[in-house]
Amino acid sequence: MFNFEHRFESLTPTSPWLTAAREATRVVAPQTEPRPEQQRLAETIHGRVVVVTGGATGLGRATALEFAQRGVAVAINYVDLPDRDVAAQALLTETAIRALGVPVYCARCDVRNHAEVEKFVTTVRERLGGVHYLVNNAGVAHDGALWRLSPEAWQEVLDTNVTGAFNCIQAVAGSMRAQRYGKIVNVASHQAFRPGFGIANYAASKAALIGLTRSAAVDLGPSNVNVNAVAPGFVKTDLLSKLPREVLERAEHESVLGRVAEPEDVARVIVFLCSEEARHVTGQVIVVDGGLTLGS
Repeated sequence: MFNFEHRFESLTPTSPWLTAAREATRVVAPQTEPRPEQQRLAETIHGRVVVVTGGATGLGRATALEFAQRGVAVAINYVDLPDRDVAAQALLTETAIRALGVPVYCARCDVRNHAEVEKFVTTVRERLGGVHYLVNNAGVAHDGALWRLSPEAWQEVLDTNVTGAFNCIQAVAGSMRAQRYGKIVNVASHQAFRPGFGIANYAASKAALIGLTRSAAVDLGPSNVNVNAVAPGFVKTDLLSKLPREVLERAEHESVLGRVAEPEDVARVIVFLCSEEARHVTGQVIVVDGGLTLGS
């Protein structure tokens, strides 16, 4: 049998690494310092401050509570709606957050109004000590076939879902750039990629929000501010319960996982994007739809 090792040795002098390899069985491996224990996700965000817009109900409430459970001070806003007692729901959410032992600030603020947003964020800084995370969750939908959609319905959705997010990003950008730290997560939708019938305004607003996410990531990245988006599929909230049963059943059927998301499924992804575990992720859209868009 041809001896490769002998052949090699006959052409080259014995190298130190070859000698060391032969001696390996007689050499005791040197002791090494133990690796430091990796921080848990909660430890990387504990003690900081998050603003969750539209945090009184639904996905916003779930997100606010997920942060609070990890020791993050929470600020939420709400607006009055003609068919819902949002102020009462906001009070319940505020109470639940306070029960978790973290500071909380809750106030009425219309994200469409630039001055109201500036005032709200200024108050958050004064009461909670700063803003480290922003979750742009506030949003509305006014469905209707494209040819029947009123200019008012079109504009309200764009003003809330896109301009509202812009106002909030602009309000926190200055302080985040100054402290050279911040995480922003915009709540888009799978409808930006796979729109259904009668939601032209909503789908357009969420697609625009993704564009805003990527542009903001470019502008704020040099200041160590991460900007990302999540794009949920159908989520079990009060709004979803108002849809026809057949719509929900179709969503479950078309999902690869065969189910509709719980609010916490999306909220935990948002918290992750604000943690140091995602420090090198920016300008991305994380689709949290159980595989719903895989069928498109």
